[in-house]
Amino acid sequence: MRPAPWIICAALAMSVPVAARGQAMGDQAIYTYISFDELEYRAHADERPVLFDAMVWIGGDFNRLWAKGRGERPTRGGGSNVEGQLLYGRVVSPFWDLQAGVRIDVHSDGAERGARGLIAIGLQGLAPYWFEVESAVFVSHEGDVSARFQASLDLLLTQRLILEPELELDLAAQDVPEFGVASGLSTIEVGARVRYEIVREFAPYIGVSWERHAGTEGGSERDTSLVAGLSWWY
Repeated sequence: MRPAPWIICAALAMSVPVAARGQAMGDQAIYTYISFDELEYRAHADERPVLFDAMVWIGGDFNRLWAKGRGERPTRGGGSNVEGQLLYGRVVSPFWDLQAGVRIDVHSDGAERGARGLIAIGLQGLAPYWFEVESAVFVSHEGDVSARFQASLDLLLTQRLILEPELELDLAAQDVPEFGVASGLSTIEVGARVRYEIVREFAPYIGVSWERHAGTEGGSERDTSLVAGLSWWY
């Protein structure tokens, strides 16, 4: 994740006097932002998966419709995991967006496929020291409760070479074995990627990712992977 143009738009909006904002803008202008934050191949994982993490929003300075998608598909073996979210977002401060909507998960192990729907409520924005944060709570149609927290930071090595450390935590109140979810801290991922911005909107990257997945029957799996991919936005 990285500071998105909507953060800049919000900051500029708050810097203009209220009367001027009402005359010049009135939240009538419509903007669109599309981002593929990650499209990557993990070379050292057993299943050699390809992953994607994408986002689109459309709206004005204060009200937006968000669509988010993420997933992975092994290149060795079958199966896939895909998640999609459709959210309404409202800017509640210059750097924070409150979001609410629905999430759909689709899981396949190659032989069987399962799907579930969840209600999603989250907060996304820019924390002090330029940490980009995304957090959400989810409740499934069967009453299963889970939460996710993500944080990342861009560290400029040069004007075009950028180091991005990232942390993601997934927590669950119940076991959901058909989706590989264990109660407690079900997943933790720590990674770092170095990208080179050929232009600001397009950057190849390489990095490393460490993951721990808790098992629904006890124990856990740990995996360290080298990653390579592309990120772009427009």
